[in-house]
Amino acid sequence: MLKKKNIAASKASLVLFLCQMISALDVPLDSKLLEELLQPPTITQQSPKDYIVDPRENIVIQCEAKGKPPPSFSWTRNGTHFDIDKDALVTMKPNSGTLVVNIMNGGRAEAYEGVYQCTARNERGAAISNNIVIRPSRSPLWTKEKLEPNHVREGDSLVLHCRPPVGLPPPIIFWMDNAFQKLPQSERVSQGLNGDLYFSNVQPEDSREDYICYARFNHTQTIQQKQPISVKVFSTKSVTERQPVLLTPTGSTSTKVELRGNVLLLECIAAGLPTPVIRWIKEGGELPANRTFFENFKKTLKIIDVSEADSGNYKCIARNTLGSVHHVISVTVKAAPYWITAPRNLVLSPGEDGTLICRANGNPKPNINWLANGVPIAIAPEDPSRKVDGDTIIFSHVQERSSAVYQCNASNEYGYLLANAFVNVLAEPPRILTPANKLYQVIADSPALLDCAYFGSPKPEIEWFKGVKGSILRGSEYIFHYNGTLEIPVAQKDSSGTYTCVARNELGKIQNEVQLEVKDPTMIIKQPEYKVIQRYGQVSFECIIKHDSTLLPTVTWLKDNDELPDDERFLVGKDNLTIMNVTDKDDGTYTCIVNTTLDSVSASAVLTVVAAPPTPAIIYARPNPPFDLELTGQLERSIELSWIPGDENNSPITNFVIEYEDGLHEPGVWHYQTEVPGTQTTVQLKLSPYVNYSFRVIAVNEIGRSQPSEASEQYLTKPASPDENPSNVQGIGSEPDNLVITWESLTGFQSNGPGLQYKVSWRQKDVDDEWTSVIVANVSKYIVSGTPTFVPYEIKVQALNDLGYAPEPSEVIGHSGEDLPMVAPGNVQVHVINSTLAKVHWDPVPLKSVRGHLQGYKVYYWKVQSLSRRSRRHVEKKILTFRGNKTFGMLPGLEPYSSYKLNVRVVNGKGEGPASPDKVFKTPEGVPSSPSFLKITNPTLDSLTLEWGSPTHPNGVLTSYILKFQPINNTHELGPLVEIRIPANESSLILKNLNYSTRYKFYFNAQTSVGSGNQITEEAVTIMDEVQPLYPRIRNVTTAAAETYANISWEYEGPEHTIFYVEYGVAGSKEDWKKEIVNGSRSFFVLKGLTPGTAYKVRVGAEGLSDFRSSEDVFETGPAMASRQVDIATQGWFIGLMCAVALLILILLIVCFIRRNKGGKYPVKEKEDAHADPEIQPMKEDDGTFGEYSDAEDHKPLKKGSRTPSDRTVKKEDSDDSLVDYGEGVNGQFNEDGSFIGQYSGKKEKEPAEGNESSEAPSPVNAMNSFV
Repeated sequence: MLKKKNIAASKASLVLFLCQMISALDVPLDSKLLEELLQPPTITQQSPKDYIVDPRENIVIQCEAKGKPPPSFSWTRNGTHFDIDKDALVTMKPNSGTLVVNIMNGGRAEAYEGVYQCTARNERGAAISNNIVIRPSRSPLWTKEKLEPNHVREGDSLVLHCRPPVGLPPPIIFWMDNAFQKLPQSERVSQGLNGDLYFSNVQPEDSREDYICYARFNHTQTIQQKQPISVKVFSTKSVTERQPVLLTPTGSTSTKVELRGNVLLLECIAAGLPTPVIRWIKEGGELPANRTFFENFKKTLKIIDVSEADSGNYKCIARNTLGSVHHVISVTVKAAPYWITAPRNLVLSPGEDGTLICRANGNPKPNINWLANGVPIAIAPEDPSRKVDGDTIIFSHVQERSSAVYQCNASNEYGYLLANAFVNVLAEPPRILTPANKLYQVIADSPALLDCAYFGSPKPEIEWFKGVKGSILRGSEYIFHYNGTLEIPVAQKDSSGTYTCVARNELGKIQNEVQLEVKDPTMIIKQPEYKVIQRYGQVSFECIIKHDSTLLPTVTWLKDNDELPDDERFLVGKDNLTIMNVTDKDDGTYTCIVNTTLDSVSASAVLTVVAAPPTPAIIYARPNPPFDLELTGQLERSIELSWIPGDENNSPITNFVIEYEDGLHEPGVWHYQTEVPGTQTTVQLKLSPYVNYSFRVIAVNEIGRSQPSEASEQYLTKPASPDENPSNVQGIGSEPDNLVITWESLTGFQSNGPGLQYKVSWRQKDVDDEWTSVIVANVSKYIVSGTPTFVPYEIKVQALNDLGYAPEPSEVIGHSGEDLPMVAPGNVQVHVINSTLAKVHWDPVPLKSVRGHLQGYKVYYWKVQSLSRRSRRHVEKKILTFRGNKTFGMLPGLEPYSSYKLNVRVVNGKGEGPASPDKVFKTPEGVPSSPSFLKITNPTLDSLTLEWGSPTHPNGVLTSYILKFQPINNTHELGPLVEIRIPANESSLILKNLNYSTRYKFYFNAQTSVGSGNQITEEAVTIMDEVQPLYPRIRNVTTAAAETYANISWEYEGPEHTIFYVEYGVAGSKEDWKKEIVNGSRSFFVLKGLTPGTAYKVRVGAEGLSDFRSSEDVFETGPAMASRQVDIATQGWFIGLMCAVALLILILLIVCFIRRNKGGKYPVKEKEDAHADPEIQPMKEDDGTFGEYSDAEDHKPLKKGSRTPSDRTVKKEDSDDSLVDYGEGVNGQFNEDGSFIGQYSGKKEKEPAEGNESSEAPSPVNAMNSFV
């Protein structure tokens, strides 16, 4: 729209308001102007075409429009007039066409379903809305159905159908369990687009009762639940692997139609074991980049914003180790109508011409229909200025009565577009909208833009004058814009003054004056300078400015482009910045910025802080930059540079660094060229062709580098042909039928001239063939198509430019694309070395059949079954890779006595070739693993029962079990070793004729024909006698509690060297037991730190022997005492009482002894001599043997003695007198001294004595047995 594209940035505001672009007149959107101009209606807001409403809320159908005068509104429903006055539930908002249907006061949304259209009308025309289809949302309940449990075999596929109720809009489907937790999904288990849940193969963990499908209806915020579905997976001995089968879609092909701009969703879900992997391709093309996404574990292909170019055949491929299956979906993209050129409002003056254009596209091609004020144009009132030509209406010599609103309707079977565009014919005198006497201020030498916003119909002509009576402005020093703006590209001081804008048309004339002031620019006449300051010193930067007297400047200081530190050491003056007591952190760049309302300037300087010398010292600093750079001796490939060094600042210059800038290829970027010693001030520089050189020099001393010097003058070298060719040339095929040639392009600096290109040449190696060449632009890749698969090529890439070629390039060898190998290795042989190792041999495949770089061979092997168990199970295949052209390999880690299969495949860069036929081999027997367990039970005096489990890995046919055992004495010395061979079909053995109360150590292993496996060991003890069980016991736990401690004691029966522990806790508490370890083998322990007056529970246990424990005992600590109690044992009266009791007991014992001796008429000694062994011992009650008396703490073995009769009575024929006569009816026993020992008999029995029954008192031993 501009006569000259030269509008610079300015603070002056250029306000330009335009209406829509295609019109004869531009109508500024000035509020005051728009209030006065007549305008046909324009629809500004309307409800969507497909309007789904919540049936529980009021229905609001929007229709808003603007126009002058304000439009009136009317509605149609289902094509007929909708009289809202006759429906009490329908109201129209004031000054609006929006309808409100009051559903919440008794209305039914279903009664208002239909197609609605709004018309906005005033005296200039009528605009119409889209057809608005009103439909209430629906969220129906699930139909009741009886769901049978799904019984599925492990590894089979399964589909759980959701079948949600049909809602409006359709619901969102998801699967959860009873706990409202989402069911996990994976490549194996996933939800399809139809909501069904698909299992590629089921596993035991899929068994559950609560597979629940949920449907969420977002519009009504409701969720419906299907009845839970039960899945039960039953396992079999072996799971059969299966190749992929598609669950959805079915068949080999299907079709899909999608609309342009929508999201295309394609789905493939497959069954199989192992779980198949899905891959998508487009036949004859590539999947669109940046618009293609894979969802649902690649089972769903998603392409957004589809277009007609996305039509075609899409193939999904499901693959696992057993094979693959594919499905082709033919996609056709149709298109609802879409705009190419929508009609736009037209504002004309009387007598002018104009056009309305309505162009739309779609698939199929849409039909274009015109309406005038909502009526088909064929039956609308005639207008002689109007002519319809297909998608265009042409207007000629319009008049004010030609004003109207036209509608363009573009429709096909997939939808329609409706656009309103008005023709407004206006006759208006000129108006200037820019405020009068507006002041514009600019800086000298910058552009000035003076506004003259205007309107009129016909369009006014604009003229500018300077001063009240000045002449009209013309000439190249001014630019006149179509919107009325006057631009002065370079304003000077004498440009200041009054400017007059005049607008005129045939209906009138108007003018307006504006003021222009041109100000002097702001300048920094004294800039801050580079400073080197010692630590703790003071430094000051100056910033003296000059500015226009009418502008108020503000000065701001920055450090490193940020605000100054909030530190009182920084003092900002009117024209300087002072830093007191300088520290290392003050090092940096300081910038002075001067701002006015019209311009801004800045200047910077660097502050370097150095350490203070120990003595008043020389100030060392970076050198000053060199200056006065001069170029001499210009040649095509060299030039001489000289310079004058700057001040070295007390630190000698060590060297100079020379940098260059290539203004032709990389302007503003400086590169390292060379460096020379600090004593040298000239250098001969080598140059490259076609480079616009500039040089600068940097001086370096021990302090650092100087600022760069000013750049030298530029020197442009002449172009030449390239000196070098591209590097890193490679030829690698990306497909089986192509060769991709790549290289590293030359830089602009290396190009040596304009028009850099590359000559790419190739020919098949070892074939008498000519070079094929092509010249390509400045790229780095070229693809040769139609090549044979994996053949060597000679390749070379040569650079050239407008002046010629680079030297002949060297050749490199590349290969066209690889393809999968064609042939499987043959003659596969397996040599079994031992039960766990085999060697496999194969013949190498012909190199031509590899069709790629041979990377090696892969051996797949897997166990088929164990020959000892004859059971099959699913075993994952193992893979061994052998690099290079090897023809054999070792297979380690095999299981003995098993059947295996293997195959061999050749591998190249593309992948694996076909597998060789499966080779079956068997491993020989090996030694078995140790028996799974050895358990020793039922101990007796002379026997033990052994039970065992067969080896977990028999590794062959078991021939026998070997049992070895030997006794162990109390000093842990081992006795003689006994070996027994047991048949392989046995699982238990009773060892007899063992020594009683003896510990034995057992060694047990299994054997095959190869040898013995690892042994398992166990120890056991035969019992001491039949009164006391072999297993350990803890009994008679007693407690003696005090205020804060308790003494715990117990009796123990069992093996020696046992570690005891005491567990205790507060009675009735759920807290964990506290545990104290007892030192040594003591049978007592003191619990300390107890709480007074508290009930405790206690029990005693032993470690290492099945961790047995005693029963619980409860005791209570004594209450807390205010003062320490007196120990009763130290009181004199207590000691005297105890002495008296002891004396009384002694007297009673003496009396008893005398009385028993008086009753000794029975010849006990003689009877014993006549009927018993001379070494007679007290009789043991359980087995009739005799032994020495032992208390509960004595566990020494008893001596063997003679036996009494089996009924354990003394018969009459052996004695004239019975011991019963002296036992007061108790079947007691006496020691040799005649004392009664019945209380130690160890067993409660009822035995006949001369025809009379008498009960024996329970012994303490039996009492403990019953308790434990």
